[in-house]
Amino acid sequence: MKEWLTGRNPVYESLRVKRRHFFNLLVQQDVKIEGRLKDSVELARQSKVPVRMANKQQLAQIDRHHQGVALEASDYPYAALEDLIAHSKAQAEAPFFLLLDLIQDPQNLGSLLRTAELMHVHGVILPSSQAAQVTPAVINASSGAAEHLLIAQYNLVQAIERLKELDLWVYGLDTDERSKTPDKLSLKGGVAIVVGNEGEGLRSLVRKNCDEIMRLPQYGQIDSLNAAVAGSIALYLARQARE
Repeated sequence: MKEWLTGRNPVYESLRVKRRHFFNLLVQQDVKIEGRLKDSVELARQSKVPVRMANKQQLAQIDRHHQGVALEASDYPYAALEDLIAHSKAQAEAPFFLLLDLIQDPQNLGSLLRTAELMHVHGVILPSSQAAQVTPAVINASSGAAEHLLIAQYNLVQAIERLKELDLWVYGLDTDERSKTPDKLSLKGGVAIVVGNEGEGLRSLVRKNCDEIMRLPQYGQIDSLNAAVAGSIALYLARQARE
């Protein structure tokens, strides 16, 4: 199947990574071709992707936030779990994974994927159903970062069991009677961070299979952090510990 990617950064990153098949690049006819847009046009021509001019209304029918460009591409290329593991083993550091347990909001998913890429996470694992998937809206929310990541769809409990064979610790981000703050945990070495659903947190079976439950200290008046913000902080803390 095909889909349209829009926005200057998402289109540029997709063309740069070259993990998809590309069919057409539409550029708004009355905009100045410079910066990321110019880079995208050059990449498209190098890959022999047709570059066509379109008016603002045509692009708005695809996405009203198009930023003057739209790329027709094949669906997002999910990877197999074993591909993520092989990629992790090829890195010059201990394993580093992100698992997302029924994240529903595309903006939250995109934000988490953007942070994951910036923190050099080796792979991201999503459930294959009942959760947000990597759609063009998610690519846009990640500013194209998702194009660089290896993302697998897999049963999370089974994925946790498989990852534990890599001699890593699985930390669920949540609160319960056994939760600990980051200063009480060792985030060095092999780590997998599990972020739960925006409203319900981690499912009970996923929580049960985590080695530890990590809670972030809170000093204000509200009782919780947005899932994307909390997950991003946890990834940052893990990356800092690795350094």
